[in-house]
Amino acid sequence: MSATTLPLIINGKETTTSTTFDVVSPSTGETVWKCSSASKKDAIDAVEAAAAAFPPWSKSKPTYRRAIILRAADLLEKKASEFHEAMAKETGSAHPFCKFNTDNATEMLRDVAGRIVSALGGEMPVCQQEGTNALVFKEPYGVVLGIAPWNAPYVLGLRSFLYALAAGNTVIFKGSELSPRCFYLLGNIFTEAGLPAGVLNVLYHRTQDAAEVTSALIEHSAVKKINFTGSTATGRIIATNAGKNLKPVLLELGGKASSIVCADADIGKAAKECTLGAFLHSGQICMSTERILVHASILKPFREALQSTISAIFPAKEPAVLVQSASVNKNRRLIEDALSKGASVVHGDHRKEESSKTRMAPVVIEGVKEGMDLFHTESFGPSVSLISFETEEEAVKLANDTEYGLSGAVFTENLGTGLRIAKQIESGAVHINSMSVHDEPNLPHGGVKNSGFGRFNSRWGLEEFLRTKTVTFQD
Repeated sequence: MSATTLPLIINGKETTTSTTFDVVSPSTGETVWKCSSASKKDAIDAVEAAAAAFPPWSKSKPTYRRAIILRAADLLEKKASEFHEAMAKETGSAHPFCKFNTDNATEMLRDVAGRIVSALGGEMPVCQQEGTNALVFKEPYGVVLGIAPWNAPYVLGLRSFLYALAAGNTVIFKGSELSPRCFYLLGNIFTEAGLPAGVLNVLYHRTQDAAEVTSALIEHSAVKKINFTGSTATGRIIATNAGKNLKPVLLELGGKASSIVCADADIGKAAKECTLGAFLHSGQICMSTERILVHASILKPFREALQSTISAIFPAKEPAVLVQSASVNKNRRLIEDALSKGASVVHGDHRKEESSKTRMAPVVIEGVKEGMDLFHTESFGPSVSLISFETEEEAVKLANDTEYGLSGAVFTENLGTGLRIAKQIESGAVHINSMSVHDEPNLPHGGVKNSGFGRFNSRWGLEEFLRTKTVTFQD
C-alpha cells in the first residue's frame, strides 16, 4: 500500500484509483493522506467479485470460517497501536475510545468464532400430515452490502460485515469517507488471515459520488440484503431504495437517549454515568445521553454533582474534538434556539472560540421543553438537556416523547422500580444504574421507532444474515 494513497480492496487485490479525495484530521486540520475513490464501475466490479466468491464460501465448513476469524482477532490485537493511530488521526478520538474500539472489536471476533458452529444448524420439526417429514435449513442470502459510519469505525465497521461473513455470505463493505484507513485496516487483517479473494470487498468514495455508487450497489441483482448504520435521514433513503428493489434491510440509526434519575438514586454515581453517557467521544455516539431527566426533589444536588463531575472528567480547558466544524455549529444553533425560548446554560460556554473550529467543551442546558429544537433534535455533540420531573409517569412520557428509540438509562436504588420503568421505555435497550452508552458482543443491539430495526451482535446478529428454507419429504 502507498504511504499516502489508500487503496480499495476488490477481489482480494488492493486497487488504487485515479480519482482520489483528501482525508483531513479534525484534530489538526491537516490532510493526513489521500484515498482512492470508488466509481460506479468499481462498485459493480466488487459485486461481481463477491457473487463469484459466494458459491464456494457458502459451502465452506463453519470450522474453516472460524479459523479465519480467530486469526483476524489475533492480528487486530497484535496491530492495535496501528489501529489506534489511524482512528485518532481520522476521527480525533482520544486514546481510551480508540482502545475501547479495538478491544470490543477483538472480543466481537472471538465471540462470533465461538458461536459459528452451533448457530448455523437447522431443525427437523414434526409434521401434522401423516407420512410427511420436514427439514428446516438455514442458508446465507448471497451478497450482502454493509454500510458503516466513522464514529466508532472498528466496532461499527466490523459488525457491518462480520456476521454476514460468518453466516456464509459474501460482502461489499462500504465505509465512510471520513475514516477510510480504519476500514482498510479491517479489510487488510482479513486478507492476511486467509480470507479467500472476493469474499470481502472494501469501498469508500467521495461525498459527491455517494448517491450513484450506493444506488448501483443496492439495485444490483446480486445484492440480496443491506445493513446500514448511520443517520436516520440517510437510513430513510437507503430503506426506500431497498424497498423499491424488494430487498431486506437492517438499520441502526440515530438516537435521543434519556437518562432518568429517580428520587432514590445514588446522586454521585448517576452524575458520573450521565457525564460519561453524554460526553464520551464528544457525544458523537448514537447511544449518547441527550436528556437527563431528574426528579425535582434532587435537582439541585444532582446539578451540583453533575457540574463537578463534568469539570473533573471533561475539563473546559481541554475541549474535545468533533469530526467536523459543522457538528460544532449544529450544537451551537440548537443551544441558541433553546436560550431564545427560555432555557438557560448551567454549565459550559458554547459561544467560546476554541483553538480550532472542530473543538467544543461540554454544555448543559436547563429548562429545555417542547417547542425548542433541542428537545427533539439529535444533537450528536457535547450538549445535554437537564429536565426535571415530578412523577414516574411524567418521566416515562418525557423519555418516550421522541421519534427515536435506541438506548436509555434509569438510576434508582430499587431494582423493581428500575425494571418497571425500563419496561415502559420505547427503546431497544435500557440500562439500570449505568450510562446509556452500552454495547457488547454478546448482547443484541438495535433500535425501535426511527432508530431502526433488526439486531446486530451474538446469535441475533448471525440470524439476521440467514434465511430459512423448508424441505418436506414423504416416508
